[in-house]
Amino acid sequence: MNTDEILKNIKDAFVSDVIDILKKSETRVIISIKPSSLLQIAEYVFKKLEFRFIIATANHTKKGFEILYHFSKDEIGLIANLHVVLPVEKPEIESLSNMFSATNWIEREMHELYGIVFKNHPEPKKLISEGNWAEGVYPYRREFK
Repeated sequence: MNTDEILKNIKDAFVSDVIDILKKSETRVIISIKPSSLLQIAEYVFKKLEFRFIIATANHTKKGFEILYHFSKDEIGLIANLHVVLPVEKPEIESLSNMFSATNWIEREMHELYGIVFKNHPEPKKLISEGNWAEGVYPYRREFK
């Protein structure tokens, strides 16, 4: 399966959940999805399309909190990013830690640095601050001084 076939496959399977697809090159795509569909699409990409999870990254932008979940299809050299935007007022999303153990620390770090809540996280304790930051202080937020 090539890049275009993979993208069509995802679009067809999740027609109402895919917001946009940006094909940066034959080896890099960004698939913007509704946050509510993250679990289903991540599982599909992993189990059905046989991608492997690499890492997740977050950023606080003017749009809100943007999270990229990076997946790789090594056989064809494709990096596919599932992209979600969470509102600043209520930055919540389902945890992928029960599917990918590698996201455990990543999500805990994002929670401490940005205040993003990962629902159903199996181990939501602090990772970095060890409780020495004031409650509600998130140093990677745009408004942090």
